[in-house]
Amino acid sequence: MTIRTILVDDEKLAIQGLQLRLEPFEDIEVIATCSNGREAIRTIKTEKPDLVFLDIQMPGFDGFGVVKGVMEIEPPLFVFVTAYEEHAIRAFEANAVNYLMKPVDPDKLADTIERVRQRLAEKKSADEADKLKNVLAQVAPDQAEALQSGESETSDRFEKLINVKDRGQIFRVEVDTIERIEAAGDYMCIYTAENSLILRETMKDLERRLDPRTFQRVHRSWIVNLDQVRQVKPHTNGECFLVLESGAEVKVSRSYRDVVARFVH
Repeated sequence: MTIRTILVDDEKLAIQGLQLRLEPFEDIEVIATCSNGREAIRTIKTEKPDLVFLDIQMPGFDGFGVVKGVMEIEPPLFVFVTAYEEHAIRAFEANAVNYLMKPVDPDKLADTIERVRQRLAEKKSADEADKLKNVLAQVAPDQAEALQSGESETSDRFEKLINVKDRGQIFRVEVDTIERIEAAGDYMCIYTAENSLILRETMKDLERRLDPRTFQRVHRSWIVNLDQVRQVKPHTNGECFLVLESGAEVKVSRSYRDVVARFVH
């Protein structure tokens, strides 16, 4: 699949440098370059690219203004490329695929392109599934109902209640009330708004029991309930903290920071 791409930067040399770094990726096709935000908005609406590499600080509309300016259409994927690290959290809030520092590191660029491929593949699969449902609803409503039922069964396979034996008692914990989970070897500390309990189970096994649409691992030692996240706070070295409903803060390590991009928007 060809990934139709637009480059946006007010520095001509920066665009040329990024073009050179993208040449080894045979599926990346640069269809246009833009030198300011206004031009970028117009070109994105006209060309409808799959991907946009976007500088943040530009005259007139900055990079975030460009993202806001194309929300009326189905927006492309965005990768921010900038010399200023302090914009990282806002980039994730804009649902960016990644945030690259100038000069762009080749390995990080390769990792970013792989993320783009995954995002586009997931989107294509979702679009095809929606088309199938629409067709089935028109020509085979019984099959469409069965398909919907199958989706419900998939959701039902995740735990709604977890039994926790702690301090000689068995507690039945509703999964939706769990705010965060901390790993300590073969033990998990489960935090709710009212209690904290110790469960003897590995992180990997517990992850399999929880719905990934709600519970995401954000650190080697932490799983959080995404519905409990109330704020994202920047930290050093590309890391950040999630502030939860209770006021507790959980660090998102760099290796898991794409989680923030998936749910904060």
